[in-house]
Amino acid sequence: MRPSPAEIVRTLVAGRLPGLVHLACRPGLHHARHATDPEGRVLLLVPVVSDLAAALGAGAEERAVAVVLDVLDLPPAAGAPSLGRALVSGWARRLAGDEARGAALDFAAVEPTGDLLDVGTRFRLFRFEVAEARWHRAGELRRIDPAAYAEAEPDPLHPVEAGLLAHLGEDHAQRMTDYLRRQLGLAAGPAGHAPRVERIDRYGMLVTFGRPGARRRARLSFGRRLTDQADLTRLLEPVLSAG
Repeated sequence: MRPSPAEIVRTLVAGRLPGLVHLACRPGLHHARHATDPEGRVLLLVPVVSDLAAALGAGAEERAVAVVLDVLDLPPAAGAPSLGRALVSGWARRLAGDEARGAALDFAAVEPTGDLLDVGTRFRLFRFEVAEARWHRAGELRRIDPAAYAEAEPDPLHPVEAGLLAHLGEDHAQRMTDYLRRQLGLAAGPAGHAPRVERIDRYGMLVTFGRPGARRRARLSFGRRLTDQADLTRLLEPVLSAG
């Protein structure tokens, strides 16, 4: 079991990673704070005084502008593989009134920044439904069905992945090493050859093992789809608490 391409794209654009916005027929890229609502629509939090606000326009709310949001995954540790790059596009429209207030709550559920209190004065919220989604990884570009994207869910472990790996590698290093060796059928060896978890998601763990300079990777599945971090804790509790 592993995340589908639609789930990976949904995870990358959820709002925890930096994003760049490109506007149709306009040169240049703009840094933007973004999030996605429960339906997968992209929200852009834009300072009133900014190049992006000027490019999007300050006119009536019904005006829509074609935009592309570009988000690159940031691996949790040096040497860990990236999930790639997500590019989603649609027609961004400025929100006002009740729509803006509802969108601010959706944004806060992902990134609770105090700047949301100034939407309508110092900041504006724009929203677009994803009309096209693409996933770029290892030189391959895949188109993702917008309906599949909308139905997918962001991985709940991705925002806390770095902390989870540090916790497993520092506080439970020996128990995790023993567990991984058993799962991979590896004999005990030098410390530099010990297996370690490089990435973790709701479906499993990516493990690297072998001697330096010739390390290999294997994926260990959890056997089911985890719902949240607490579910992972329950799953690993027998391993981490074993005598």
